[in-house]
Amino acid sequence: MANVYDTLMERGYLKQFTHEEETKDLLGKEKITFYIGFDPTADSLHVGHFIAMMFMAHMQRHGHRPIALVGGGTAMVGDPSGRTDMRNMLTKEKIAHNIECIKKQMQKFIDFSDDKAILVNNADWLLNLNYIDFLRDIGVHFSVNRMLAAECFKSRMENGLSFLEFNYMLMQGYDFLVLNKKYGCVMQLGGDDQWSNMIAGVDLIRKKERKAAYAMTCTLLTNSEGQKMGKTAKGALWLDPEKTTPYEFYQYWRNVADEDVEKCLSLLTFLPMDEVRRLSSLKDAEINEAKKVLAYEVTKLVHGEEEANKAKEATEALFGSGKNLDNAPTIELEEEDFGKEILDILVDRKIIKTKSEGRRLIEQNGLSLNDEKITDVKFLVKHDTLGLLKMGKKKFYNIVKK
Repeated sequence: MANVYDTLMERGYLKQFTHEEETKDLLGKEKITFYIGFDPTADSLHVGHFIAMMFMAHMQRHGHRPIALVGGGTAMVGDPSGRTDMRNMLTKEKIAHNIECIKKQMQKFIDFSDDKAILVNNADWLLNLNYIDFLRDIGVHFSVNRMLAAECFKSRMENGLSFLEFNYMLMQGYDFLVLNKKYGCVMQLGGDDQWSNMIAGVDLIRKKERKAAYAMTCTLLTNSEGQKMGKTAKGALWLDPEKTTPYEFYQYWRNVADEDVEKCLSLLTFLPMDEVRRLSSLKDAEINEAKKVLAYEVTKLVHGEEEANKAKEATEALFGSGKNLDNAPTIELEEEDFGKEILDILVDRKIIKTKSEGRRLIEQNGLSLNDEKITDVKFLVKHDTLGLLKMGKKKFYNIVKK
C-alpha cells in the first residue's frame, strides 16, 4: 500500500512536522496509532473540524488506527490558541451534551468497528488528577520561558492570559502521554494553530518516557486571501443539518471563489488527484462544473447521498433548467401568518436578523416574489403570497401554505 505521507502531501494537507524524515519512514513501514483532539465547545462540529476528520480518514484508509479524543476535561479550561479573549466557561452538563452530539457526527467519517478506531474522553483522566502530584510529575518537564514564547500564549499576553488557560498546554501534553502509555499512540495530528501544544506532548513523552513520539499539523482551511473558510452570514458552517441545512451547506461550496476550487477538492473530497487537477484546470464559465462536483461530493460526505441529491435538484430548479421546487428551502405559512408584514415573517424564521436588514434589501431592489419586485417595506402576506421568494442574487425560498 502507498505511504499515506505521499497521499497527504500530494493533497496539500501537511504543514509542519516535529521529525519529518522519521515520520515519513515510520508511516511507510508500520501501522501506527495516532490521535487528534476535539474540544466539545459546541453541540456540533463545523467545517474546520471536517478537514481534521478527512485527515484522520486518509490515515485510517492506509491502515493506521485513529484515536478521536474528545476534550471533556480540557473544555473546562479552554484553549487559548487563536483567541484574543478568554472562552466562555461551560458546565459539565453542557460539555456532556456536546460530546454526545459530536460522537454521532464523527461516526460518519471514521470506522470505529472492531477496534479500527478508538473514541476517548480526557475527562476520564484529567478530572481526578491530584494537583500536587501532577505538578511534580508533569509540570517539572515544562519550561515557563518556552511556554511564554509559544504563539498561542504570545498573542494573549497584551490582553491578559489567565493562569487557568496557562495550564492548557500541560494538560494537552499529558493527554498524549496517557494515550501513549495506554494505547501505544506515537503521533498527534492537528490543525496548524495547535503546533505549540503538540510540541509540548512530543517533548513530554521523549523526556519522561525516553521514547519516540511525533507530531504533524494539517494546513488550516483558508481561502486564496488567507482568511478562514466556513464563515456564513449566520455564523459558522456547521455539520449539523439543524444548524446549517444541507441546501445551505451545498450552496456554500457551490459559490466558493474560482481560486479555491482545487484546494477544496483536494482537502475535502476523496476524488483522485488526476480528476481534481482536471476539474481545477477548467476556465471561465466551465469552472462552475467543478464547483458543482465539489458541492455535491462534500455534501454527500457530510449529509449523505440522498440529501446531496436533494440539494443538487433544488439548486437546478432555482438556478438552472429544473422546475421541481420540492427540495428547495421552504417558508411554511400558518393561518396566523396571513396579514403579517413579510419582514416580520423573515425575522421570525431567522432568515434575516433584523427588519432593518430587510428594509435595506427592499430599498436596493433585492427582494422579489415570483419575479416581481417587492417595493413596499410594509408588504403584507396574503393568501396568494405563495411561490418563489428571491433575496439578493443567490438566496431563494419556496413560500407554501402549511
